[in-house]
Amino acid sequence: MSKRFNILTAILAVALCTAMAFSQTVVKSAQGAGPEGFGHRGFGARMLGFYADYLDLTDAQQAQVKDILAKEKPSIRPLIQQLEQAHQQMNHLEQAGTFDEAKVRAVANQQSQTMTELLVQKARIKSELMTVLTPEQKDKMAKMEARHAARIQKHLQSGQAAPSE
Repeated sequence: MSKRFNILTAILAVALCTAMAFSQTVVKSAQGAGPEGFGHRGFGARMLGFYADYLDLTDAQQAQVKDILAKEKPSIRPLIQQLEQAHQQMNHLEQAGTFDEAKVRAVANQQSQTMTELLVQKARIKSELMTVLTPEQKDKMAKMEARHAARIQKHLQSGQAAPSE
C-alpha cells in the first residue's frame, strides 16, 4: 500500500509540476522561440512544448491552456507548499531518534488531506483543459495516458514479483 501511495504521489507531483510549469510558461509560436519560466528551455518549457507538439495545439489552444493554468495556479501553490512543509516535518520526525507515533500520524493525516485537495484540483484543471481539445486531440491524449498507465502497472507488477524470486 505504501509503495502504491509513493508512486501515486510521484505521478501527482509530476502532473502538478507540469500544470504549474504550463501556467508559468509563455507559449510562443512553433517557430522555436523559447518560452519563459523555469529557466530558458527548462522542465516546464519542455513539457509544454511536448504537449503542444504531441497534441498539435493551435496558438489559440495554447493561449487557452495558459489562461486556465494561470487562473488555477493560486489554488495549487499553497497546497504544494503545505505538502513540502509536511514532508520536511516528516523527515525531521524520522531523524529525531525517538519515534513519536502520534506526531507521525498527525503529519501523515495532514499530508493525506493535502493530497486529497491536490487530486481534486488536478481533476478540476484537467477537466477544464480537456474542454480546449478537439475530439482527435482528446483521443490522442487518452491513448498516451493509457500507455503511461500500462507502464506504471507493469512496473508495479514487476515490483511485486521481485520479492518472491
